[in-house]
Amino acid sequence: MLTDKIAQALALAVEAHDGQKRKGTSIPYIAHPMGVASVALDHGADEEQAMAALLHDAVEDGGAEYADRIRIEFGDRVADIVAGCTDGVPDASGRKPPWQARKQAYLDHLKSASDDVLLVSSSDKLHNARAIVEDLLNIGQKVFDRFSASKEQTLWYYESLAQIFEARDTKTAKAVRTAVDEMKRLSL
Repeated sequence: MLTDKIAQALALAVEAHDGQKRKGTSIPYIAHPMGVASVALDHGADEEQAMAALLHDAVEDGGAEYADRIRIEFGDRVADIVAGCTDGVPDASGRKPPWQARKQAYLDHLKSASDDVLLVSSSDKLHNARAIVEDLLNIGQKVFDRFSASKEQTLWYYESLAQIFEARDTKTAKAVRTAVDEMKRLSL
């Protein structure tokens, strides 16, 4: 059962992503956390997991100050899930660590992450993979121009994610595998 706490989490996510757009699109960024929460709920998320799904990028994209706010407003479990889904917090100049090192560290972290983190992370990656597949269908290979990583790096990352989610037997593993296989097929 969802309570008014979910609306409060959505309001904080809207604030954290104010003015942001999805890479290379005019789509308001908040559509992504909303989509991730929907995927998580479709795969059995409880309210705290759904709140974490709404807030999963708040620290990464909104700033480190959101970590404390999330912990104070929504509790340790939600804050810990968000922390476990954050693969890099920008420094004072707005820069994150190099892409390859950041993604490898995140993959290594997922191998032993909690079930809570796995559900939200895999919901996030599934939502992203489906968006890439849709963009491949609509604009083709140009979708990869949006990313700081190359096409090969992006495909490596999503294949690695799919393997980890399968090995960890996440609720989204089959859907992630299907989306990643389609992404790879359309990328040939």
